Amino acid sequence: MDVLGLILAGGRGTRLDILSENRVKPSVPFAGKFRIIDFTLSNCSNSGIFNIAILTQYLPFSLNDHIGSGKPWDFDRRDTKVSLLQPHNDWYHGTADAVRKNIPYIKKNNPKYVVILSGDHIYKMDYRKLIEHHINKKADLTVACKIIDPKESSRFGMLHADDNLKIEKFEEKPQTTDAIHASMGIYVFNTECLIEQIQNNDTEDLDFGKHIIPEMIDSHDVYAYEYDDFWKDVGTYDAFMKANLDLIKTVDKIKLDMYDPDWKIYTRSEDLPAVKIGSKAVIRQALLSNGSIVAGHVERSVLSPGVVVHPHAKVIHSVVLNDVEIKPGAVVENCIIDKHTTIHDNAKVGYGTDNTPNHERPDLLSQGITVLGKHLNVPKKMIVGRNCRIFGHADLDGFKENRIPSGATVK
Repeated sequence: MDVLGLILAGGRGTRLDILSENRVKPSVPFAGKFRIIDFTLSNCSNSGIFNIAILTQYLPFSLNDHIGSGKPWDFDRRDTKVSLLQPHNDWYHGTADAVRKNIPYIKKNNPKYVVILSGDHIYKMDYRKLIEHHINKKADLTVACKIIDPKESSRFGMLHADDNLKIEKFEEKPQTTDAIHASMGIYVFNTECLIEQIQNNDTEDLDFGKHIIPEMIDSHDVYAYEYDDFWKDVGTYDAFMKANLDLIKTVDKIKLDMYDPDWKIYTRSEDLPAVKIGSKAVIRQALLSNGSIVAGHVERSVLSPGVVVHPHAKVIHSVVLNDVEIKPGAVVENCIIDKHTTIHDNAKVGYGTDNTPNHERPDLLSQGITVLGKHLNVPKKMIVGRNCRIFGHADLDGFKENRIPSGATVK
């Protein structure tokens, strides 16, 4: 296919707060051994799109290190490659501005079609069907969309399409609307049309949803492509937790099949040994990643590579990222714990029934989830309540009564 894939991966992911403190949202770990961007990269590989560029911006180091030459996704071929494009003289100020600042790269590759993708959604899509739809409709631009409840419209770009799926109107995150098609932030452009539209627009914060799509509807053939499978934006703590824990359900209830041999999700794997299970371990409904050791109790949880759960320790309804150690007698419940953190003996994190929302950011934490950042040491016998935000490298020694109350933020 004469197609160039552009993956927008420069967003800060501010609603993921602690998890995006030192990394961009697409590089946040997900489902144990993967990163969020692995799903878009794997979709490209499985769809036969091997010539891609990733537009990065904030905190790109973790993402760059993860992708490397693109070998896990088969991008390091003789005639194709993955390129990491960062802004040179000025930040990207919008999704279309990011593409505009890389027009020379597009012209150099000279593809017939450009597929613009987001690097921070969880889904499996065959882009070949999307491109075929675009060609059959003789479209200048095709927007992938999902049917949603209109009550959720304020989170999405909403589009009105006729019976032939030609888009007649586009609304960017309306408070109320009768439209049911939500843009997925996935676009197919004819290359000449894309360059013309963004090169001739001098809007500084140029954005596809706010500017390009609405302006093209009256003058170009803009069509919708309906997608009816699993697609999830995991940009909040609640969504991130739910999407992870949904994967531990029984096979007939899982909406995202991670075990399909015909559509594999690829990643850069660490060379770690197999999972080790102790003789007195108790495990119920869990994803366990390579290198993890479980000698305690794990229930309804996802453990990333290298996690160690010591005897008499408990992990319940939680997502635990790489190389976290949970010492004997410690209890972790309803938590998201970032890398290289240690929960020491008999500490209790996510403890109690007090669901006081987070005092500083009630919009982020109000459902009982406690989030711990990287490289923390939770002291022995410390009690940490619910809806707490504890940022990486925070010093937790010296708290009154060795307790952090529900709703607290510790920086």
